[in-house]
Amino acid sequence: MSSAIEVSGLRKAFGDKVVLDGIDLVVASGTVFSLLGPNGAGKTTTVNVLSTLMKADGGSARVAGHDVDAETQAVRSAIGVTGQFAAVDELLTGRENLQLMADLHRVSDAGPVIDRLLERFDLVEAAPKMVAGYSGGMRRKLDLAMTLVGDPRIIFLDEPTTGLDPRSRRTMWDIIRELLADGVTIFLTTQYLEEADQLADRIAVLDQGRIVAQGTPDELKRQVPGGHVRLRFAGPADLDRAAGLFPDSTRDDETLTLRVPGDGGTESVRVLLNLLHDNTIHPEDFSVHTPDLDDVFLALTGRSSAEVVK
Repeated sequence: MSSAIEVSGLRKAFGDKVVLDGIDLVVASGTVFSLLGPNGAGKTTTVNVLSTLMKADGGSARVAGHDVDAETQAVRSAIGVTGQFAAVDELLTGRENLQLMADLHRVSDAGPVIDRLLERFDLVEAAPKMVAGYSGGMRRKLDLAMTLVGDPRIIFLDEPTTGLDPRSRRTMWDIIRELLADGVTIFLTTQYLEEADQLADRIAVLDQGRIVAQGTPDELKRQVPGGHVRLRFAGPADLDRAAGLFPDSTRDDETLTLRVPGDGGTESVRVLLNLLHDNTIHPEDFSVHTPDLDDVFLALTGRSSAEVVK
């Protein structure tokens, strides 16, 4: 699979403050790559460098096969950028905002393009209304629609769902999945592992300017302590026998359950169930529990999700 984005040793500082401390990234074409991290980790700076809005102090970066420093215009022609805050003109209508972007991109027959985008983002009814009266979710949808006017093949989404209500966030997720189905590459920054878990093929966790972990969502969660399998038994005899097989387990005699530490992976669960079967121990049910968002943030960045989103 070809690479849409390649980053090697990227560095950026503002005065004495090092924001990016030599990061390395590779984003495969046609995938969603999520850069996860708390506020101030360097996510937006990374997006600004890769989208040619800011020059790095060191290292190299190629986007769509073009060097971000030497081939700035070629990079800009291939990408779209949606920032943390909707870049829409409140004094214009939704349609006029899209027309403005079409004019900037010199789209010759803009009418059909605008109509398709309004339909796709469920903004047909709102199109003739002033953007000043739009909700936060509508503004974000319009902002992304404006990004798509130029038909970019790589899109940078910098915390696109921050501040949105749950329904608007889900709508944005659906739109991102549609873009992925069309073969678009998405570079997504977010504070929320849940969002990255839903959307990303791969995740990099950025903290204090450094990549502290990379992998698929499941791989990252398996790196964090706290995963376990919960077994429930019909009676105390089976519970006693199972507890004897797993000396590191924690039992609850009142609920007849046993908590067995593990990474939650397919292989470890298979081994556990085979061991029970070989000893003719039959739990009534079992469930696999993996670390959640707070566990991952606490382990990888030293802060909980509640701390980073305040």
